[in-house]
Amino acid sequence: MSEMIQGFEALQTRIEELKKEKNAVIMAHYYVPDEVQDIADYVGDSYFLSDQATKIDADVIVLCGVEFMGESAKILNPGKTVLLPAPDADCPMAHMAEVDRILEVREEYEDVAVVCYVNSTAELKANSDVCVTSSNAEKIVAALPNKNIFFIPDQNLAHYIADKMPEKNFIFNDGYCHVHHSLRPEQVMEAKAARPEAKVLVHPECKPSVTALADYIGSTSGIINYATNSDAKEFIISTEMGVFHELQKRNPDKKFFVAGNMQICPNMKKISLEKIITALEEGKGAVEMAPEFMQKALAPMERMLELSK
Repeated sequence: MSEMIQGFEALQTRIEELKKEKNAVIMAHYYVPDEVQDIADYVGDSYFLSDQATKIDADVIVLCGVEFMGESAKILNPGKTVLLPAPDADCPMAHMAEVDRILEVREEYEDVAVVCYVNSTAELKANSDVCVTSSNAEKIVAALPNKNIFFIPDQNLAHYIADKMPEKNFIFNDGYCHVHHSLRPEQVMEAKAARPEAKVLVHPECKPSVTALADYIGSTSGIINYATNSDAKEFIISTEMGVFHELQKRNPDKKFFVAGNMQICPNMKKISLEKIITALEEGKGAVEMAPEFMQKALAPMERMLELSK
């Protein structure tokens, strides 16, 4: 055990040296491994990372997450170097919409707003009107003057928002997050039966049949804040298991349980301390996009940040 601790400390020391040398900051999503969260300067959900990226005074951003997060950080900071420690860490849902379908919907519905979940490729963002995250989607869609909403790529978050806004007409896409979509209501009910006093906290990327069983529905940061502020002592968590690290750090006196047995994003787990060091030492995993393309993708992201204020 002592050798493991010494090894971690050596990696941590090297990362601190490289951060100073390169004028770099490390940003990490809640779903990456615990030890990566522990050495990050900023840890948060998609909205927090997007917003924080615009406020950072550094030459290099090391984005510990999947590809679309690195793209978003680069779009918001075209003059900075953005490094992905694991360039092969991708989000399948980010690709689950098509530009051709966007164009079809625009022709069919004259006043449609294409609302793009930030968990998407830069190409999809560039062809959308506004971006949203799970924490601000309701607020932003409500603020749009459009009656018709084409929500891409996640069908489950779209249904969650649509149920709150019967006055709008939602056009649904077939995309989903495989981690959240795989959770089944019977799993949640079984977990609840085993822990009847536990509160059920659910991410809106889960199916409507799962969100219907929730005591609270919200983004990753929303789930963390709810559990922290709640008087309850036990919680059933229906999102990626990486969030347990922050939950337990903030709430050492509370207990957290999974709802299913497949709550792991293998892509998020590809990031490691060693890969962060390699990225900083060698500049590997740099996110590159054409300036005119980034400018096109920037507009819906800036609109998101503005409407979120």
